[in-house]
Amino acid sequence: MSLNVCTFTGRLGRDAESKYLPTGTAVLEFSIAVDTGFGDKKRSFWLKCAMFGDRGTKLAQYLTKGQQVAVSGEFDPRPYQAKDGAEKISLELRISAVELIGGKNDTQQSQPEQAPKPAPKPPAPKFDDDDDIPF
Repeated sequence: MSLNVCTFTGRLGRDAESKYLPTGTAVLEFSIAVDTGFGDKKRSFWLKCAMFGDRGTKLAQYLTKGQQVAVSGEFDPRPYQAKDGAEKISLELRISAVELIGGKNDTQQSQPEQAPKPAPKPPAPKFDDDDDIPF
């Protein structure tokens, strides 16, 4: 038995598109830019995502360009031949779960309000062991 479940986080490069297969099954398609590495070695790659069924149709309005998401599903790298004849690989993910994890521009979001801190508890009375114990 093998298991193929991957999770990625990234930002949508464009608004998600709803399509329908000839069978009538709804498909939501979008691509996300995923960063890897740090500093001078930081780079990005594009991950093509597809979500099948009505869940994707309901999410389409929230999956807009710039939206940060976490996606999980079955990873399926597919080889294809580019226009110049070179053999390339399309990185694809059949989505089983999507989570909106940030706004379009996190720097413009307001900070969440913090709940007021509870009043400090009064200190417990000190035990005075200098008193004589009457027994």
